[in-house]
Amino acid sequence: MYLFYSPDATPDLNVLGEQESWHCTRVLRLTEGDTIHLTDGRGNLYECNLLKAEPKQCLVKVVSTQKGYLKRKNHLHIGIAPTKSLDRFEWFLEKATEIGIDEITPVFCAHSERIRLKTERLQKILIAAMKQSLKAYLPKLNEPSDLKKLFSRDFSGQKFIGYCETGEEEALQKVYQKGEDALILIGPEGDFSPDEIIVSKKEGFIPISLGKSRLRTETAGVVACHTILLMNA
Repeated sequence: MYLFYSPDATPDLNVLGEQESWHCTRVLRLTEGDTIHLTDGRGNLYECNLLKAEPKQCLVKVVSTQKGYLKRKNHLHIGIAPTKSLDRFEWFLEKATEIGIDEITPVFCAHSERIRLKTERLQKILIAAMKQSLKAYLPKLNEPSDLKKLFSRDFSGQKFIGYCETGEEEALQKVYQKGEDALILIGPEGDFSPDEIIVSKKEGFIPISLGKSRLRTETAGVVACHTILLMNA
């Protein structure tokens, strides 16, 4: 399957953007009459016939539509501190998208080593990972936030916070209830501050363990994501 992203796709005729058209004709070398698939990133998967194959503008006609393609019943939102090395944070975004995640909020904490983040490139990482893993849902990337702003948002599911404090926290798979929405906080390399942990608990976040090893921020995010996926498989 050749999957392309078109946020404004309709169930009829569609024109691919210049970047997608270039990839279609110059990288994949697809020609008129070939079959491709489009997604709008909102769960719609369109099987299309390639009517016009030009590097700057491909024209496709939808022949069938699948709504809610591979939709999960639960919503997974991870609030995670951006790593000092941007490459590692991008790796998290890529792998979490491949595994399955719905929403990501970069969170600046007291011990954060990175306090600025441009989301334009990160959005491209998410799109590429969605296409590579043949998904029809593009994870929502929120603007960077502090914990206070994150706590002010409405969320009705289960809330967890992963940190390295006592070593006696329950494993995520023991406290998460299958099928429930989840919001999981992952702190920076220097961990959450004591005050942040106290406030998080008051906000209803349950302390969790992601294993006996001390994990890097991006690894912890991927482990949390994969744990929720397996429990809802």
